[in-house]
Amino acid sequence: MYSTKLLDAKGLACPMPIVRTKKAIDTIEPGEILEVHVTDKGAVADIPAWAASGGHTIIEQKEEDDVLKFWIQKA
Repeated sequence: MYSTKLLDAKGLACPMPIVRTKKAIDTIEPGEILEVHVTDKGAVADIPAWAASGGHTIIEQKEEDDVLKFWIQKA
């Protein structure tokens, strides 16, 4: 899937993946897509909840080789 920007937050523990995701999404334009890679299992619930609270949309979410990948469209 196409993304405007990639954020590698692998190896970071909560709440850093959310902090970094917020900073990264602030650097792209509405409608653009941020791809986020994390290894913190708490992100399965945290990132979708954070995205929903900001009006952003999770376009796709999957796990590959213990890496959680999210594609978030900026509101």
